[in-house]
Amino acid sequence: MASLLNTVSSLNFSNRELHHLHNSSLVKPPSLSFSRRKFVIRAAETDTNEVKAEVPNVAPSASGSNVNQLLGIKGAAQETNKWKIRLQLMKPVTWPPLVWGVVCGAAASGNFHWSVEDVAKSIVCMMMSGPFLTGYTQTINDWYDRDIDAINEPYRPIPSGAISENEVITQVWVLLLGGLGLAGLLDVWAGHSFPTVFYLALGGSLLSYIYSAPPLKLKQNGWVGNFALGASYISLPWWAGQSLFGTLTPDVVVLTLLYSIAGLGIAIINDFKSIEGDRAMGLQSLPVAFGVDAAKWICVGAIDITQLSVAAYLLASGKQYYALALLGLIIPQVVFQFQYFLKDPFKYDVKYQASAQPFLVLGILVTALATSH
Repeated sequence: MASLLNTVSSLNFSNRELHHLHNSSLVKPPSLSFSRRKFVIRAAETDTNEVKAEVPNVAPSASGSNVNQLLGIKGAAQETNKWKIRLQLMKPVTWPPLVWGVVCGAAASGNFHWSVEDVAKSIVCMMMSGPFLTGYTQTINDWYDRDIDAINEPYRPIPSGAISENEVITQVWVLLLGGLGLAGLLDVWAGHSFPTVFYLALGGSLLSYIYSAPPLKLKQNGWVGNFALGASYISLPWWAGQSLFGTLTPDVVVLTLLYSIAGLGIAIINDFKSIEGDRAMGLQSLPVAFGVDAAKWICVGAIDITQLSVAAYLLASGKQYYALALLGLIIPQVVFQFQYFLKDPFKYDVKYQASAQPFLVLGILVTALATSH
């Protein structure tokens, strides 16, 4: 849900105002920004010299990318093929963190073997966590965000009318039931007497629903919503992978929930792109509630303090080499935070994530391996 989306910037001219905003997201395509000193303005379109920040409301369809469309990120080409639109709603770009979480859980179990059966189990678990349940989460989130997207991204499939309400609802149910079905299959395959994976999938699906849907709509609160998002991307797939191949223990539950605080920090990055829309719809994202400067420090603090706490835990547990490895992976993240994100979270958020997040996810794997020994 978290969150991992491209950048779109545009200028909207009216008789009284010129609107401009840096709008960015979480994945690899490069961001685009305009400086205050350079605007290209056609005189026939505006008679004002007033500038006001606002989200873009024009799709870059002429130069849109077909790859971005299939990944479900900004800068996407406009598409009429319904299957491609359905895939766009599922946002494949957000699946890799869940797949990685399953890998970490399998590693933490200490019982994964490179056999055909174990590899097949892990692939099915990745399909459940990624395409099915994350696809369900992203689709339902887009459905309940359609009013916000009408402000931030009116060219998205739902607010643009590229896909109908009945088609969206059908997709939600197919993905949800498919994911739960795979979870039940994995429990039978693993010989569980208690359907652990199924209940994890069911709980995660419920969390996804209350994150996006009223009356609870957890995303309305920046703290609760972003922590729920972090837990969904880090804890739940880890738990599923570990339960599939071993036993989920209380200490691992606590450790992964702690790591979810780092996920909260990552989720905040995505909030910067939607400040105007969130404010207009009454969502108290952290950039809206605390302002840009405070929110960017909360973001990096959540990421760094969490990892340092995990390193301290590993050190206290007698796993010095794993703790040192994790510390070594934290250092470049801090460097990139000062080099990019803290300098300008709008302009450099994509570059920061592309640079820093590989070290974060490797640190999660290091932690998983440490818990398996």
